[in-house]
Amino acid sequence: MHKARVKFNYHDYLHLTEEKRYELIEGDLYMVPSPSINHQRVSRNIFELLLDHVRKNMLGEVLYAPCDVVLSDEDVFQPDILFVSKERSLIIKELCIKGPPDLVIEILSPSTAERDLSIKKKLYFKFGVKEYWVVDIEARKVEVMIMGEEGFETLRIFSEESHLRSHLIKDLNIDARNIFSAK
Repeated sequence: MHKARVKFNYHDYLHLTEEKRYELIEGDLYMVPSPSINHQRVSRNIFELLLDHVRKNMLGEVLYAPCDVVLSDEDVFQPDILFVSKERSLIIKELCIKGPPDLVIEILSPSTAERDLSIKKKLYFKFGVKEYWVVDIEARKVEVMIMGEEGFETLRIFSEESHLRSHLIKDLNIDARNIFSAK
């Protein structure tokens, strides 16, 4: 006997328990475990640095996980950090971000790295995320990618000795040491 593959949608997703974090990728449901303390420190640092710049320049909104990004009825992600420009602020709804953020930042964890670097990266591109940062805590590097013709293309890989810049966010200049510091 052949078992039918079950696909989930956003309606199903909304009825899941709030005690755990989930993502919906092409109709497949994934539980997302809590990140490590170091992951949370790096996430906090990036969020604070990015938020400070975005607020000072009134560029839009910066949010962090858990925050649902609904790209389609079968694709609901919770990126570590995201930015929505003020020009696109209408995608910010009461319960979620309904559409692609301008910038998505994923901090690699052993349990999610493969998805972040493969299927999620492809889907972020497919749905129109303009810039994608992948933060590798172990290597202490940030890869900044921008939309190319057939996928994301690496703009630059920033080490902790450099100043991180964005193609998308005007005048952003982050001393990368501040991303990886324990503060």
